[in-house]
Amino acid sequence: MTVTLREVAAAAGVSIKTVSNVINGYAHISARTREAVEKAVADLGYQPNLSARGLRSGRTGAIGLVIPDLKNPYFAELAGSVMRAASQHGLAVFVEQTGGDRAQELAVLASPRMRMADGILFSVTGLDQADAATVAFPVTTVLLGERIFGAGADHVTMKNVEAARAATEHLIELGRSRIVALGARPHEVSGSAGLRLRGYREALEAAGIPFRDELVVDATPWHRADGARAVRELLAAGTGFDAVFAFNDTLAFGAMRALGDAGLGVPRDVAIIGFDDVDEARYSMPALTSIDPGRDEIAETAVRLLAARIGGDSTEPFVLHEAAFRIVTRESTGG
Repeated sequence: MTVTLREVAAAAGVSIKTVSNVINGYAHISARTREAVEKAVADLGYQPNLSARGLRSGRTGAIGLVIPDLKNPYFAELAGSVMRAASQHGLAVFVEQTGGDRAQELAVLASPRMRMADGILFSVTGLDQADAATVAFPVTTVLLGERIFGAGADHVTMKNVEAARAATEHLIELGRSRIVALGARPHEVSGSAGLRLRGYREALEAAGIPFRDELVVDATPWHRADGARAVRELLAAGTGFDAVFAFNDTLAFGAMRALGDAGLGVPRDVAIIGFDDVDEARYSMPALTSIDPGRDEIAETAVRLLAARIGGDSTEPFVLHEAAFRIVTRESTGG
C-alpha cells in the first residue's frame, strides 16, 4: 500500500502542511519537528509523488546535471557530489551526457526532458563565449566549468590558472626543469586546457625556465590511452624530460604506465602531478600527487545557488564562484 502524507503526519504528530514543508525543504522548521517528520518518513517508507507535486506546485523536485562524459572519473565523482548536495535540499538528480559536443549540448538544452526539471547544472565544454548572448536555457540554470561566462546564469568554476601554476611550481621546487605539459591544446584559450597551459607558462617564467614547444603535448581527449600514447611518442622521439604536469589524473595514469613500460621510475626519473584528485589517485602505483580543485565545494555551491533560485529565495545578481584548490602530495612526486 502507498504511504500517504496523512499517515506520515499522524506518525510524526504534526499537520499535513508541516510534513509537506519539511519534504519540500522549507527553512523555517524547527530542528525537533524536522527530525520527527524525517523519522516518520523513514520508518513508513514514504515516497513523494513527484507527478502530483508537480501538478500542484509547478515543480517536480528534480534537477538535471548535464556533463560531458561519465566515463571521465572527475565527472563521475562530480555527479556523486552533486547528488549528495541535492539530497540535502530535497532534490533528485537526473544526468545527461553530451560527449562535450556543441551540437549535443544544444540538443540537450532543447529537449523536453530538460523542461521537466526545476533547474539545470550545466557543465559546458562544446559551447564557447561566442554563444553567451544567444544560448537559451529552458529553466533556471547554474553553469559549471570555464565557458560562456556572463550568459545570464550563476557560474561555479575552479581556479584553473592558479592551480596549474601551483602544480608546476611544485615540480620546479623538486629541482625539475624539463616539465611536460601533458594534455595542452596550444590554440585553446578559454577552456580548461588553455587556462592550465597559461598557469604552466606563468610558473616557468617566474622561475626563469625557458618555455619549450616540444614539451607541450596535445593528448586529446584526456583518457589513459592518450596519456600513455603521448609519453611513448616523446620517448621514441628522444625528447628529454624529468617531470610531467598532466592536465587531468587519467592522463597521468596513462603516462605512468608508459614510463614503467620503458623502465623509468616515478618519481626517481620522472616526477608526475595530475589534476582533479580522483579517488583512484590514492590507490595507483605509485600513488599520484594531484590538484584537488574543490569538487565538493563546486557541487555544494552550485546546488545551493540553484535551489535558492528555484525556490525564489534569491533575487540577487548572478554570481561567479571560484572554488579553492590544494595540492595533495603523494608518492609520484616523492611525498
